Formats: sequence, C-alpha cells, structure tokens
Amino acid sequence: MICCAVLLNAGLYSFAQSIRVLMVGGGGSHNFERWYGQEDAATLEKDGLATVTYTQDPSTILQHLPQTDVLFLCNNQPIKDSATRNAIFDFVEQGKGLVLAHAAIWYNWQDWPMYNFKLVSGGSRGHEKYGEFSVTVNNRKHPVTKGLPAKFTLKDELYYYKEDVSGPGIKVLATTSPDASGQTYPSLFVVNNPKARIVGFALGHDAAAHELPEYRTILRNAVKWVAKK
Repeated sequence: MICCAVLLNAGLYSFAQSIRVLMVGGGGSHNFERWYGQEDAATLEKDGLATVTYTQDPSTILQHLPQTDVLFLCNNQPIKDSATRNAIFDFVEQGKGLVLAHAAIWYNWQDWPMYNFKLVSGGSRGHEKYGEFSVTVNNRKHPVTKGLPAKFTLKDELYYYKEDVSGPGIKVLATTSPDASGQTYPSLFVVNNPKARIVGFALGHDAAAHELPEYRTILRNAVKWVAKK
C-alpha cells in the first residue's frame, strides 16, 4: 500500500479541508501503481485538494473506509470478501462519494452482479484496439466537466460501455467519437443514486490519458463533486 503525501500551495486548502480518497487498483493489463497510485494521486493532491491512500490489496478496504470521503475504484481484480462488498454498498448508502474509473466499469465479476447493476448501471465487455479517438463533452455545464473544451483527442482504449436499461440510469456527460461501426459510447457519466454521487469514467489506460490536461481536470472535478465540495 502506498500512502501519498499532501502538498499544500499558497494556503489554498488545509489538511482539514482535504478530501480523503481511498484509491483501489490492481489486476491485469494496466500499470495501476504507476498511473493511478502515482500519477493520479499526485494530480489529486496538488494544492491540497485531496489526500490519497492507494492500495492494491482489497483486504485493506475495510480498515480505510471509515476515514474515507471518496472511494475511487480503478481495479479489475476481484473483491471477493462479502463483508467488503457490503461495506462498499453501505458507504454509498451513507451518501459518500464514489468514482469508478476505467477497469472498474468493466463487467469483471459474474458472482457480484449487483456491483454493475446498481453502482455502474451497466458496464463494458470490450473495447477498440488502443488508438486515437476524440471525446465530445455533451454537457459542459456540469461541475465534473467544468473547464473542459467542447472536444479533445487522446490515445486510449475506447470502451464499449453500455447502460443497463433496468438499472438506476445514467446522465451522460461526454461521449466517444464513433467506433468502426459508427457507434458512440459514454466515456464520462453520472450514475443516478438517491443518496450518493457516483461518477463513471472510462478513460485511463496509460500515460497518454493520465498526463493529459483534460483527463486531470476531469479527475479533480469528479472527486470534488462526488465529495460534495
């Protein structure tokens, strides 16, 4: 587990005001520690916006949740413990913030269907070959998209996220450019929930995403918004 230090610049935030983020990574096909545990943690901790605790050990989630304002899931490794699964749903029920990034909006676990049904309101079962595509910001008035241009381009995995129409539903904030079949997909969205704020964020494979200014803007906006700050 890596606990990242907080840097305070010009007194913009204090430790008491910093958003406490628990970031859970780990699994296959991505360098989670480099791009989430290091790069994204540094992005969030800039100017003292947040303090980030990063872990790739799901067994540590329970011990950290009581001191957490925002749970940031980016993992595609299993969370098998039923007590931890229940605690995540309790966390949301308490109105705490949830960000589901990249691999965490995948259909990862057949034995935990309520995760995708209630928290993701759908999911992705595939993606385009890694390459360049554009993202169109459909709602530029939402706090999560504040400061973004109408469109930006990056290299990433274009996720085939599809909403489960029987789930709680989503509000789409940004969409991908058309894939080979001419279809677009949500790349940034809000999941409807009566108590908590939940953001789904499909981008984030490697440096081309995590070092992009637009990505960093979304990341900070999302954490701040779900924390109700």
